Amino acid sequence: MKLRKYAELLVKTGINLKKDQILVVRSPIECAEFAREIVDIGFEVGAKDVVISWSDEVYSRIRYLKGPEALFETLPSWQKEFYLSYVRQDAAFLTISASDPENFKDVDPVRIQKFSRAFSAEVSEYRDRLMNNENVWCVASVPTPAWAKKVFPDVTEAEAMEKLWEAIYEAVRVNEPDPVASWNTHKQNLKRQMDLLNDMNFKSLHYTNSLGTDLLIELPEGHLWLGGSDLTPDGHEFIANMPTEEVFTAPKRDGVNGRVVSSMPLNFNGSLIDGFELTFKDGKVVDYSAKIGYEQLKRLLETDEGASYLGEVALVQYDSPISNMGILFYNTLFDENASCHLALGKAYPVSIKGGDQMDQATLLANGINDSITHEDFMVGTKDLSIVGVKANGEKVQVFKDGNFAL
Repeated sequence: MKLRKYAELLVKTGINLKKDQILVVRSPIECAEFAREIVDIGFEVGAKDVVISWSDEVYSRIRYLKGPEALFETLPSWQKEFYLSYVRQDAAFLTISASDPENFKDVDPVRIQKFSRAFSAEVSEYRDRLMNNENVWCVASVPTPAWAKKVFPDVTEAEAMEKLWEAIYEAVRVNEPDPVASWNTHKQNLKRQMDLLNDMNFKSLHYTNSLGTDLLIELPEGHLWLGGSDLTPDGHEFIANMPTEEVFTAPKRDGVNGRVVSSMPLNFNGSLIDGFELTFKDGKVVDYSAKIGYEQLKRLLETDEGASYLGEVALVQYDSPISNMGILFYNTLFDENASCHLALGKAYPVSIKGGDQMDQATLLANGINDSITHEDFMVGTKDLSIVGVKANGEKVQVFKDGNFAL
């Protein structure tokens, strides 16, 4: 059964759960059947405990629409304790990312912004540990009816669910005869790309395409290209995103200049932002526009000071498995793996040599951005060109016509 096979892949390869380790599963209530499969497999593997933190987006929408303002300015102490207690016990965290892309379209974005700030501030230790790969984590998805109908609006709900399941199985290689072997090969292919880019040691990348993107991104000294699997400090291998097709690094915080135009809609906090563009000067967004979701984009950029700077540069071939499906998923986990993308906000400290040993002030001094948010958006197109510039001025075509040219 593919559902069981997928759940096993996430626990045994994505999380790579160790015996006597706690597994924390964050799941929408619509995904209960799948979450229970995860629990069953987790205990079979030898988990010390498997804990589920349920979410209900319909409840959340009602709460945002009708609850008093004060609700969104603090995080209940029990929720803070939940995250901090488990992260300090070396728990692994599996997040099932599945939501209606337009669930919060009528919600005041100020309320969402307030709660996002409160949550991030209260559980900053949890977020920092995951972004520094101190704890094992993995993000994956399973269909929900509202999400499936958004992706496949012209068929019945049952047909949409079936089609989205099949697309996800294909994307995560569950349809392969041996998914684990397929993932091992895939990790090695991504490692070859990483090694090539790290050997180049580019000083900057210049993006151009017919949408109007003309963006120069400087890279910090000592930057590292990463992708595929990650390692905790004690050598526990895991895959943070399933699927993943990207290799990524951090840009230099104050070294981004020019204009970038989005190539896909962004699902941000349950609302869509589409047809948007950003103009950067010395790293910061100084001008922006959006055909859909301007207020949501404004709130994203105003989350904190670091939200208007870039924290990630990720390369994905246009000719890649997810892109070739020709499906707009309205889910960043999938859409970002069909397209080159950038991220506003916090950079991964591990994207620079020795970054996992640096405090925040040292990271900033080395050009690594900080923020309570990290939001990916897609910029890749069929005609995207990326030219890398080395320290000696030599120019190298990294991407041509949307694909790797190295």
